[in-house]
Amino acid sequence: MHDLPPHGAADNGSPLDDDFIQLLSESGERMPNAEFDPWVRDIGAAGLAALYDDLVVVRRLDTEATALQRQGELGLWPPMLGQEAAQIGSARALHPDDFVFTSYRENAVAYCRGVGLTDLVKVWRGNAQSGWDPASVGMAVPAIIIGAQTLHATGWALGAQFDGADSVAVTYFGDGATSEGDVNEAMVFAASFQVPVVFFCQNNQWAISEPVGLQARVHIAERAPGFGIPSLRVDGNDVLAVMAATRVALDRARSGGGPTFIEAVTYRMGPHTTADDPTRYRDPADLARWAERDPILRLRRLLDAEGLFTPEFEAATAAHADAAAAELRAGCIGLADPEPLSVFDNVYTTPQATLDRQRAGYAAYLASFESSDTRSSNEGASV
Repeated sequence: MHDLPPHGAADNGSPLDDDFIQLLSESGERMPNAEFDPWVRDIGAAGLAALYDDLVVVRRLDTEATALQRQGELGLWPPMLGQEAAQIGSARALHPDDFVFTSYRENAVAYCRGVGLTDLVKVWRGNAQSGWDPASVGMAVPAIIIGAQTLHATGWALGAQFDGADSVAVTYFGDGATSEGDVNEAMVFAASFQVPVVFFCQNNQWAISEPVGLQARVHIAERAPGFGIPSLRVDGNDVLAVMAATRVALDRARSGGGPTFIEAVTYRMGPHTTADDPTRYRDPADLARWAERDPILRLRRLLDAEGLFTPEFEAATAAHADAAAAELRAGCIGLADPEPLSVFDNVYTTPQATLDRQRAGYAAYLASFESSDTRSSNEGASV
């Protein structure tokens, strides 16, 4: 079991406060850290290149999905622009038999877990009630109710503990969710039973239009120790630091050490969803400061300094991203409209009388339109 280092205190919860674990500076320089370097020692040239490819591809998918929404092909989309390193660094640390419970923004995590690209947009196009089979990828479908997934993760982890499985539940949520009762109740339960769960908070500085400083007068990571859960605060735009912190937490859980809370300090570069206008509440200067901390630019600078960012590598990565975006677009537009009565499918595992009555009522309602169309056609023919 790994002993976690003590967590420092915050002064005012400033989003640009550097009181966190960092292995890669904004300029792309590797920063030695005796505590966390061993956890990413296996990430050599090929590993860095693969992480960069991940970051570029998921950003391209995100911008493509945003464009699809603007073009009327999706009803809504929750962008993750700027949060790619927090999601990729943590998701690439997971084992295949771990299980993930997320909110609605973790599309990069879903990509790493092997979720099909078209499955990412089914719900947002209104074609399905959920996007994929959770068991096949080790990841539950997104939770829209803020913070509810932390309870699901804690329950799953308790079951894994009872089964003696070497698996960990990881639950993702935002800074705003930490003020929800569900998240706090999940941490109480997880600490009480010392279950193997990692609470991964992406502090992107905004709960829709509310800045994090309004709800957290100290670092969010400082809340967890009050429940008896050790915490780590990491630079969420540093993919290596995120991976190291997540590996520490996973190792602790697998070793019987119980839950860990990770606060990944990042920034939401775009809107909360495509229905939001962040220019109404966000200072452009703040956005410009965070743009210098861009996770992709940072890793590119490291690759360039080490002679790994060649024209061939750049072209191959761009081609991969474009191909993924094209697959997402084609899959989205090619989705067939579901049959209206399919909305009642898979609600319960066994027949349920109330649902059957609702299905029959809706079927009669739909049939009334067909009767009306038939009457109109007959009347027109007789004339």
